[in-house]
Amino acid sequence: MTVLDLSDPRPTLADVARAAGVSSATASRVLNGFPQVRAETRRQVEQAVRALGYVRQRAARAGEAQRTGTVAVVLCEDGLRLFSDPFFGRIMGGIDRTLTAAGIQVVVLMMQAAAQDTTFRYLAGGHVDGALFVSTHARSTTALSCVDLPVVSAGRPVVPDPARYTYVDVDNRGGAEAAVRHLQATGRRRIATVAGPKDMAPGRDRLTGYLTAIAGAGPIDAGAVAHGDFGQASGEHAMRRLLDRRPDLDAVFVASDMMAVGALRALRRTGRRVPDDVAVVGFDNSPVSRTTDPPLTTVSQPVDALGARSAGELLAAIDGTARRPRRVVLGTTLVVRESA
Repeated sequence: MTVLDLSDPRPTLADVARAAGVSSATASRVLNGFPQVRAETRRQVEQAVRALGYVRQRAARAGEAQRTGTVAVVLCEDGLRLFSDPFFGRIMGGIDRTLTAAGIQVVVLMMQAAAQDTTFRYLAGGHVDGALFVSTHARSTTALSCVDLPVVSAGRPVVPDPARYTYVDVDNRGGAEAAVRHLQATGRRRIATVAGPKDMAPGRDRLTGYLTAIAGAGPIDAGAVAHGDFGQASGEHAMRRLLDRRPDLDAVFVASDMMAVGALRALRRTGRRVPDDVAVVGFDNSPVSRTTDPPLTTVSQPVDALGARSAGELLAAIDGTARRPRRVVLGTTLVVRESA
């Protein structure tokens, strides 16, 4: 039987650092989710947190309510996409690992367009110390300014002045441009795109990257652009529209792997061979990209790191160590497989 001496002080960050054999600064970097830490060091700190039962303590400022030790992760999508798109499981893995290592409880809220007021009331009710928004649309970014809490967006928010907010993003534009330039380098000349939603920054930025690469090689064809919602069914429908308008297209950049799965189905059903007749490049490097037929060439974005870094920025904002809005952009890489 273990006897707890309740008179003992709670373990501190210094105790965690000492147990892990690292400096307090390094322990803090691990707990705040910053990526520039060796895996073995991260493991030692997380093991020390568990062994000591360390929970982050935040002293209340004058006039400020006691901290709850809880943060909200606000997912701005409907349930169907949340449970069908592997992006959300991957980003939640990074978020949960960082917050759990810091001794923080996570409340997950699904903020649908018709129920935003319910989310606002919960966030304003003193239940959480901060909020991390994921997959924001133009309609959902009102919450970033209406909520009187430390707030971070995983992904650039679609607002007139995003520099007012702390956010962690990936280089969507650069990744899309690299994808199209790869298609051009392999001899493709009639390149279409299945773009993402117009009301989301990734949808806009990936379309901008496509247009930048196309403009560098000749005139832009507006008929070679069709939009989807990042879901599989929308990718198939958009691909069919493109084939109706431009039956001679020889390549397509698809702004998400899930939409690319739908695009591959549409191409197969209309007798097109991939990549012989039409080359396909996706975006995400999600697990499904390795199981398509043929395996999908895709832009890899660091989704786990996006979640972990966003959570770390939120912890820093709650602690008061990040007093100004910060903007972090993570790089992307092209993964070449058999579809292009």
